[in-house]
Amino acid sequence: MAKMAIKRERETAEAAIGLALAVSRLRSRIRVEAGVRSAGIPISQLALLERILGDGPTTASSLAASEHVSQQAIAQSLTALKAAGLVQAKPDPKDGRKSLMSATPAGRRLLESLRSSREAWLMRAIDATVGADERAALDKAIELLERLADADLSPEIEIR
Repeated sequence: MAKMAIKRERETAEAAIGLALAVSRLRSRIRVEAGVRSAGIPISQLALLERILGDGPTTASSLAASEHVSQQAIAQSLTALKAAGLVQAKPDPKDGRKSLMSATPAGRRLLESLRSSREAWLMRAIDATVGADERAALDKAIELLERLADADLSPEIEIR
């Protein structure tokens, strides 16, 4: 019984390492193919711009909390994004002491361009490397990746 548990633990560790490496490689490749590097904006700032665009107008403190970084780090990123003309600040109508950050039309265009490039490359890569007989497996892998991303490993959750 103990040998089976050890074997399963080793297999899980190998799967975890393999998954982490594969996801990291794919993420890096997507960034390259989407033109992220050529955009000249750090990934952290592009992620912040994505969040602002997705969440709609939001405060710097909300961004810091959602990105799990300090308010100083958010302030630096927002300063750079404002200087690049990708975000703008407007007074919060509910609290004049705060500003709401939103994406500018230029920020929207940049993200749309990066998304289009990313999706076009992924579509070509899937067509070139995933056979028709493997499409169901790809769909299942996507489902599994989503479940992993949503995993709640609070102490009260039993790990199987």
